[in-house]
Amino acid sequence: MELKKDSNAVSIDMLLIVHSEKRRAAQGAHSDRPADPGAPPQRRGGLQGVGNGIRRWQKLEGNDLCGNLVEKQHAQQTQVITSYDNQGTQLTVEVHPRDAMPQLFKKFSLAKRLQVDKNGNTRPRQPGGKDTHAYPWDRSSLKSMPLDLRQFEKLDTYASQVTVKSGLEELVSDLLQEAHSDLEIVRAIWIWICHHIEYDIEAAQEKDRQAFKPTAILQTQKTNCDGYAGLFERMCRIAGVQCVTVPGYSKGFGYQLGQSFSGEFDHAWNAVFLEGRWHLVDSTWGSGLVDSSTSKFTFLYNEFYFLTHPALFIEDHFPDNKNWQLLKPPQSLRQFENNMYHKSEFYNKGMLSAQPQTSIIKTVNGKATVTIESCAPTLFMFMLNGKQEHGLLSLRKNGMKLDVYPPTAGTYKLQIFAKGNSEIYSSVLEYTLKCHCADMDVRLPAELHQPVGPSWFSEQMGITKPSHPEPVIYTSDGRCSVSFGVEEGISVLASLHGDDGPVTEETQRRYIFQLHREKQTELKVQLPHAGKFALKIFVKKRQEPGNYLFVFNYLICCTNTKVNWPVFPESFGNWGVDNELLEPLSGVLPANRNVPFKLKLHGVAKALVKGQDTWPLTLSPEGYWEGSCSTAGCREVYVMVLENANHSFYSYILKYQVNAQ
Repeated sequence: MELKKDSNAVSIDMLLIVHSEKRRAAQGAHSDRPADPGAPPQRRGGLQGVGNGIRRWQKLEGNDLCGNLVEKQHAQQTQVITSYDNQGTQLTVEVHPRDAMPQLFKKFSLAKRLQVDKNGNTRPRQPGGKDTHAYPWDRSSLKSMPLDLRQFEKLDTYASQVTVKSGLEELVSDLLQEAHSDLEIVRAIWIWICHHIEYDIEAAQEKDRQAFKPTAILQTQKTNCDGYAGLFERMCRIAGVQCVTVPGYSKGFGYQLGQSFSGEFDHAWNAVFLEGRWHLVDSTWGSGLVDSSTSKFTFLYNEFYFLTHPALFIEDHFPDNKNWQLLKPPQSLRQFENNMYHKSEFYNKGMLSAQPQTSIIKTVNGKATVTIESCAPTLFMFMLNGKQEHGLLSLRKNGMKLDVYPPTAGTYKLQIFAKGNSEIYSSVLEYTLKCHCADMDVRLPAELHQPVGPSWFSEQMGITKPSHPEPVIYTSDGRCSVSFGVEEGISVLASLHGDDGPVTEETQRRYIFQLHREKQTELKVQLPHAGKFALKIFVKKRQEPGNYLFVFNYLICCTNTKVNWPVFPESFGNWGVDNELLEPLSGVLPANRNVPFKLKLHGVAKALVKGQDTWPLTLSPEGYWEGSCSTAGCREVYVMVLENANHSFYSYILKYQVNAQ
């Protein structure tokens, strides 16, 4: 096109592309405390001057100042002139060669993004109806807009490695090299802050306001929540993305369940305007955590607080202005105080909901129940006042169920942990449990570990089709038989544990007799007395070294006070996997008696019973080795086998005790 000027001007043939922007005048450092989102915010400084204008344009590599996609222009072919008038209007003129192909640009305007007050100052649009999300959470997404986090992998790696060279403007400019949209700009700024800025506990406690200014933050790379929020806002504004700081109350470091909030706000975060809506971020909590025992900060990136769904963000963030909840209907402060607090790891590890939905729960008849629904099989554990006791936790394919029985009346801290895809259990829920009257009839064994009962996890470890799918087994005569399938190559070990009586470390396996039939394992259990016992199940792969791994346990209950079963006979390593003992099952034999024996033994040439004398066993047509033995004059009786007829060495497989006369 041809631009004509007056008669005193030079006539120039050129292609002009003009952008104008209402410039936010530079104004010192950012206010330490976040501004009221309902009032006009302070103006922020932006990229100024020709040099910055050129850098901003070239760094975008194909995006205009609004993030609109355009074709690249080579720096040597384009002259960029940027100027400002006294009204704060930025004028950018690009001069292209006459033979350049004209490019179509969208008209640049902030009219849809900024409001102007009566003094002519621009301020962000306040959130309205189209910004709100339904409450409660609809389980659709953890984010307030559709995101595929995989699309950020390259950008995240780049942004996390950018270093500070001089000032804030150059840092933002460097970050924008790989950001090609407002969303990517915000992501790059978020990643950089979360990976480079450390929470300054001392400055936060001393309220050193100078430490919260962006220039000071870049030097020390430390700040508190006000500093995080102020830095995030400043960087977004430099990059041309609308952002505000939101003050409010939080359930963060030092929060106590059930506490009330009043007085000065204790936290600050941000809202950013993307794709026509406001979204929430908290870079303070995205960067790491403070250890409550040492008061030390640790970098630990938390994706949860980037564009968090408002119905989830409200669980631990309550803004001073209800409009910044971005919820319909908005929640009251009282609701915020009383609502259940699900920690970010609750959602990070795939949890969907929990019952009860209040943080303070009371026992009913000495019992309290907590259930969690998850979107995938998950391992859980719990602690009651710091100990894994007084509860039955059973796993489900879509969550877990926990029954807690406090040992005495009082107030308890109940914590629930989940493992998820990592190797670390993280705290996901915390309750205050109040027990007015304990159920003294329910006394769980101290050795009852979690989980209780078979589940998807035991199946994953090679134990299938259990005869008792429920976690609790009741027996009236003190005996029970538990069977389940075992995958090939898996060895099973079991032990019985009780708080009272003769079950000791030496005898905890003697009250269980293990039988194997093809791919089936049977555990015959005899209880030494009435009470509650933990039957613990362990597995290991036969071909792999190492110890047996705990998988689950049953709770076995017996109220019959006449129960007084002895131990089973002691078995040795040569007791074959597929052997079967029919009699005698008691490991303690009467004195001066003839005791019948009947066993099924595989792969043996001869079998005998040895006491004071030796009694051979004969093989019956049904495949059982049978015979009898006198217990006169002996304290121990052994069953021995000869595996090879050509050898003369017998191996011990079973050992019995004989009662004293």
